[in-house]
Amino acid sequence: MEDWEKNLEELIRNMAEDTGIPATIHPDAVEKRLEAAKREKHLKNRRKYIAIAAACLCIAVGIGGSYLYYGYGDAGMSDMTSGTASDASGSAVASAKDYDEIYEYIQAEQRQAGIQARSADGAVEDSAANTAESESSADGGNASYNGSAGSGYSDTNVREEGVGEADIVKTDGKRLYIAAGQKIEIVGIESSDMEELSEINLEDDSYVSELYVQGDRLIALYTRTEYDDGETGYDGFYCDYTCADVYDISDGANPEKLGTISQSGYYNTMRVRDGYAYVISSFYPDTAAARSDTRAYVPEVQGAVLDAEDIYMPQRRMGSQYTVISAFSLKDPSEKTDSKAVFGSSGLCYVSAENIYITESYYESDDSDVTQTAIRKVAYDQGTLKGVGQTKVNGTLDDSFSMDEYEGYLRLVTTVTSVSGNGDGLLSGIVADSAQKKGQDSNSLYVLDENLSVTGEIHDLAKDERVYSARFMGATGYFVTFRQVDPLFSVDLSDPSDPKIIGELKIPGFSEYLHPYGNGLMLGIGMDVDEDGVTTDGVKLSMFDVSDPSDVKEIETYVLEGTYGTDAGYDYKAVFADAEKNLFGFMTYGNKNEYVIFTYGENGFKEVFSRELGGYGESTRGLYAGDRFYLVSGYTVESYTLDGFEKVDDIVL
Repeated sequence: MEDWEKNLEELIRNMAEDTGIPATIHPDAVEKRLEAAKREKHLKNRRKYIAIAAACLCIAVGIGGSYLYYGYGDAGMSDMTSGTASDASGSAVASAKDYDEIYEYIQAEQRQAGIQARSADGAVEDSAANTAESESSADGGNASYNGSAGSGYSDTNVREEGVGEADIVKTDGKRLYIAAGQKIEIVGIESSDMEELSEINLEDDSYVSELYVQGDRLIALYTRTEYDDGETGYDGFYCDYTCADVYDISDGANPEKLGTISQSGYYNTMRVRDGYAYVISSFYPDTAAARSDTRAYVPEVQGAVLDAEDIYMPQRRMGSQYTVISAFSLKDPSEKTDSKAVFGSSGLCYVSAENIYITESYYESDDSDVTQTAIRKVAYDQGTLKGVGQTKVNGTLDDSFSMDEYEGYLRLVTTVTSVSGNGDGLLSGIVADSAQKKGQDSNSLYVLDENLSVTGEIHDLAKDERVYSARFMGATGYFVTFRQVDPLFSVDLSDPSDPKIIGELKIPGFSEYLHPYGNGLMLGIGMDVDEDGVTTDGVKLSMFDVSDPSDVKEIETYVLEGTYGTDAGYDYKAVFADAEKNLFGFMTYGNKNEYVIFTYGENGFKEVFSRELGGYGESTRGLYAGDRFYLVSGYTVESYTLDGFEKVDDIVL
C-alpha cells in the first residue's frame, strides 16, 4: 500500500476508534475504494498517449508490484558482482543473526529515505507519485487456465497449472461461493432457480479479500486490524494481520469453522498444492519503533514473533518490508506447519509447482548503471518451507508472468533502464521530458539453474521499448514489447545454456495478455494503437498461430471500438477462458462497461454474449457449472444457458 493510502487509512482509524463508524466508510472499505479508483484512473489514462505512458511505467511505484528503490551502495552485498548479469552466480539465502541486525537494516533504510527526501526535486516527486497512482496494480499479466471442461465446472484462471489460487468467486459445481464485503455468500445452483443457502460473516468489521474452495473445505482470507496500546499506553500502534479462516462446508447450509491461521501484514496472495495452503502477506514494520519493541518491526504468526533464523535477509543492508509465508494443512488446519519471512523491499511473488520466488527491484543504485532485480527462492513441499538461494540480474520485471520455472530452470525477461548519473538517467529523464529518451531501455532474457546461477542469456532486445506481456510454453517463450509497433518475440529455450530468438513478429498495437488456446494457437488481448503509437483505437483481440515458433503469424484480429481497456492486463483471474469449449470472456471499459464473451472459428472472432454493467468499482467474474454460465458482478448473480446464453435467473445478495 502506498504511503498516502496508509496515512489516510490511519487517520480514519484514529478518528473512528472511540466513536465507531458505518461499515461503508470503514478503513478496509476505503482501501477497496482506493483500489477501484486507481483501476478507473488506470483505464481512463489509456485513451491517449500510450507511448508516454510506456515511458512513465519505467519509474512507476507499482511496476510489477515493486516499489521505487534508490541505491545504498554495495555494503552487505552477497558474493555476486553488480556488473553484467552474466557475472552473477547464485548464493545461499542468509537468515537474520538476531533482531538487532533487522533493526539496523530498518534504520539504514530510514536514513537513506531521509537523504532522498532532502535531495529530491519537487518535480521528480510529483512525477513519481502521479505515475505510481495511475499504474499501481496487483498482479496483471498472463496465466495458465486451470479449469477443466471435463470436470463440469470452471476454476479460477490460475498462474501455474496444478497450483490452486484463491479468488473472489468459486464454484464446486453444486454451489457458488462469493466474497461479498464482510461476508461470504453460499448460493445453491443445482436447480435452475438459484438459492441462498447460507452466509459466513467475518468478525471485527473485516472484509473478505479472497476465498478458496477444495472438497469440503473453504478458506476465507482477509486482513484484520488491531490496536496495540504499547508499553506505556502512549506509544500504541496499529497491527495488521492476514487471517485464513477454515470452514467445513460439507453441509452448505451450515458451514462450520474449524480454525484460523493469522500472520502479520496485509493479505497478498495464497496457493494450494497437495493438500497444503500457503498464505502470503506483506508486512510493513513500524520504522519509528524502539529497538526493544520487537513486535512492532518483526512479523508474528499465530501470535508468536518469528525466530530470527526464520527470516531471510536482503542482499543489501537495508529494508522496509517483509513477505511473510505460512503453510498449513487443509485437512487439519488447527495450526501452521511452517512459516518463513523474506525481508527487504516489496516485489513480485511467483509461485511454481515447487518453489516460491520473491523479488526486489533496484532503481538508481550506486553500484550499477542500470536497474536491477534481486531474486530469492524458497522451496515448498508438504507444508515445509526452506530457503534455497538468491541472485541478481539486470533489469526489472513487467509482472510475475515475466518469470517461469521449467524442468528446474527459471526463465525470466526484464526491461533494462539506464540509471547513470550523466544526465540521461531515470530521474533526469522524468524531469526533462515525460517521453522516453533514445537508448534508455532495452530488454534481456535470462535462464537460471536450480541454484539461481545464470546458464544462458540474451541482451539488447527491442531497444527503446519495454516488455508488456510474456508467456512461457514449455521449451518456448513468447514476450511482447511496445513503443510504436508490437514485436512478438519467440525464444527457443530447449538448451538452457544457449537460448535463441527464433522469431519476431511486428504488428501495430500491443498485447497485454497472452493465453494458449489449443492446437498451436495463442490468444492475445491488448490494445490497437495508431501508426504513431500515441492513441488507441480500442481493445484488440489477436489470434496467433504458434505451431511453428520460428514463424509466428497473426492470423486474425478484432477491435472492440469505443473501448480503452480491459481487466485482462492487470488481473488475470478476471479472465474466463476455456479452449475446449472455445469460449473466453472479460470486462471491457469505454463508452460503456461490458462483460463480453467471444468464440473463435473459421470465420474469426465472434461475440456470443455481452452484458452492460455498472461502475468501475465492481469486480466481475464469469464461470460455468454444468450447462449454466454465471456472471457475478458486485452483489448480483445472473445465470444463463451455456448454449446460446439465454437468461435463466438472477439473484441479489
